[in-house]
Amino acid sequence: MVAQDGSGDYATLGEALESVRAFMDYNVKIYVKKGIYKEKLVIPSWLQNIEIIGEDVNATIITYADHANINNMGTFRTYTMKVEGSHITFRDITIENNAPRLGQAVALHTEGDCLRFINCRFLGNQDTVYTGTAGTRLYFKNCYIEGTTDFIFGPATAWFEGCTIHSKANSYITAASTPKDVQFGYIFDKCELTAEDNVDKVYLGRPWRPYAYTLFMNCKLGSHIVPEGWNNWRNKENEKTARYAEFKNSGEGAEISKRVGWSLQLSEKQAKSVTLNNVFSTSGVWNPCE
Repeated sequence: MVAQDGSGDYATLGEALESVRAFMDYNVKIYVKKGIYKEKLVIPSWLQNIEIIGEDVNATIITYADHANINNMGTFRTYTMKVEGSHITFRDITIENNAPRLGQAVALHTEGDCLRFINCRFLGNQDTVYTGTAGTRLYFKNCYIEGTTDFIFGPATAWFEGCTIHSKANSYITAASTPKDVQFGYIFDKCELTAEDNVDKVYLGRPWRPYAYTLFMNCKLGSHIVPEGWNNWRNKENEKTARYAEFKNSGEGAEISKRVGWSLQLSEKQAKSVTLNNVFSTSGVWNPCE
């Protein structure tokens, strides 16, 4: 138990993580009571089979405020929470990068495989969630993710189910960098795309690397989504390789008549192959719903 008031076993999440033994073959649950925990944390690669559970998603907050322009830090050191370990689950907790809009500022940085985020919030501006290692598998369910530019980005394979994706500025939601030889990148299923009141020109994605894969299916797209849907990141060559698709979306932003010609609307047959089992079968069986 983690509690700032001294009623738990530890006062910080960092202390609790330090107490966990390396390479466990059993499960450890860490409960985190309400509070604002100002911590910059790494869950190292030798930790696994951990579940971190907040008391209240809106009141259990891990926060820090690094951004890329502090001492030339660069994007990849700005994280509030970096998860290098595999088979880690987060529930009912908020991870925030509270830096001002002065550069890239990552809230969640993932490198481990088989990571689950259930009913969590990820708060930030540019580059909120970095899915950082190709071939790793991430599952987000009923989460809230907000940001300004490229606020879900990276090479991992990630499934977002029933999530709210909230744009805070006119910009781009995703910047996938899916490798050429990886079949699936980002999949958004039954998600809702929302925006601040003054936001009215947001792209679903732009390719950070040429073979970026992003699919929105069964989602509700707000009016802030531009009719073109997708952007080539100022490089027409990306139009030949980027794998951008939609299937049975609804809402004011889902009109497909003006979508860029190099994106795809999946057929029923194509969509049927996009299942959790197929997407996550790349390196052994993993069912995140078990």
